This record gives sequence, structure tokens and C-alpha cells, in this order.
Amino acid sequence: MSPHIGYGTGDPDFWISAQTDGTGFRQSHIAFVAADAVQVGAFYDAALKLGLEPLQSPRLWPEYGPGYFAAFVRDPDGNNVEARAILAE
Repeated sequence: MSPHIGYGTGDPDFWISAQTDGTGFRQSHIAFVAADAVQVGAFYDAALKLGLEPLQSPRLWPEYGPGYFAAFVRDPDGNNVEARAILAE
């Protein structure tokens, strides 16, 4: 896992992680907190309607922690943008 930092109180709202692959341009991984799975889905659907490249559709990511539900897209600058929610078990 690459070095990362979360900003916010309690459960951080905004995360930034270091890029660890590639040369030259180095994509950023930007993550935003969503309230629930519906908001994660809305983020993903809106991004696709705007023509962003889908990376990972909304789903559970147990390797990131219990209830970690997220979707990922590539923005026009080549960055990996994530919306995530922690679902109750």
C-alpha cells in the first residue's frame, strides 16, 4: 500500500496518496467520502455520463476494510478519483 494521508475529523473526509508507479506524469488518487452506497452509485453514474473512464464500478472492497464500498473513475487529467462509503454490517 502506498503512503497516504486523510484529512478530516473522526473518519477523514478527504484522502491523498502518493503515486508509486510509472514515470513522467504521476497520477493522483483522490478519494471523497459519500454518505452511503446510493451516493457512491450516483457519483459513478454522473462521472460516466460526463465521459470519464470507468476504472471500477461500485462494489464492496473487503480488502480495504469492513463495509468499504467504493467506485473509481479516471478524470480528464488522468487521475484516479474515488467515492467511498463505509456500510454498516
